[in-house]
Amino acid sequence: MTDSTDKVPNRDAVARRRRMHRRHAKRRLTNVFVAAAVVFTLAVMVTPEASTRTAAPTTSGMGINATTAAVSNAASLPIHPLWRPAGEVLKRSKTAAAPALPFGLDPKERARRESLGRLHRIHTYSAKYRIKPELARRIYDAATTAGIEPELGFRLVRVESVFDTRAVSPAGALGLTQLMLGTAREFQPNVTREQLLDPDINLRIGFKYLRGLIRENKGDLKLALLVYNRGPVAVQRALSMGLSPANGYESIITKGYRGRGILD
Repeated sequence: MTDSTDKVPNRDAVARRRRMHRRHAKRRLTNVFVAAAVVFTLAVMVTPEASTRTAAPTTSGMGINATTAAVSNAASLPIHPLWRPAGEVLKRSKTAAAPALPFGLDPKERARRESLGRLHRIHTYSAKYRIKPELARRIYDAATTAGIEPELGFRLVRVESVFDTRAVSPAGALGLTQLMLGTAREFQPNVTREQLLDPDINLRIGFKYLRGLIRENKGDLKLALLVYNRGPVAVQRALSMGLSPANGYESIITKGYRGRGILD
C-alpha cells in the first residue's frame, strides 16, 4: 500500500497545468477581442469624407504606426456601410456597367473556333457526298454567302450535275447547278457560256436564283424547287389549269430534309 503523500506532487503538477491552460485561453480570447475592436475602430474612422482627404506627410524622423497606415490605405478604397437593409443589398446599380465575364472568349479565339467549325462541316460534307474537300468548300461557302442552307445546296448540286463542274445537259443547262444561259444573264448580264462552267460563278448565280425563288413563293420550298427545275412558265400553266406541277424532282431533293432551305 502506497503512502498518500506520494500523490501530492502529481496533484500539484495537474493544478499547475490547468492554471497554465486557463491563462493561455484567456490570452487568446483577449487577442480576439482586441482584433475585433481594431477592425471596428478602423471601419468607424473611415467615413465617406475621409475618402476625399489625403494623408498628411510624415516627417523624416518619425515613423507611422500600423493603425495610421491602415487608415491611409483604406481611405483610397470605396466606402461601404457596415450594415444595409436586406432589400438594399439585392439592388444593383443602374449606372454601373456590367463586369466583363472572365470566361468570355476574345474575338481572336471566337474567330479561331468558328474557322475550325467551318472546316469540320466542310470535311463532313466532303465525306458524306464523296467529293473532294476543295469542291465541298466551294459549295459550302457559296451556299452560306447566298443565304441557302448548305445541306440543301449539296442536295441540289448532286441531283442537277452529280458534282460534275463541266456538266452540260441536252437542253443546254450548264455547270454544277445546271443554269440556262438566259436565266444566268438575269443576274449577271454579260456572263458567257464558258464562265458558267466556272464552279464559283455557277454556284453563286445558281444559289442566288434559288434563294430568290424561295422568297417569291413565300417559303414554299417544294414549289420553289419545281420552278427551278421546270421553269416559271410551266409551273404557272399547270397551276392555272388546276393541275399539280409536281414531277418528283422536289421529292428527290427534299427526301429526309427537315430544313427551311434558307438561313434567315
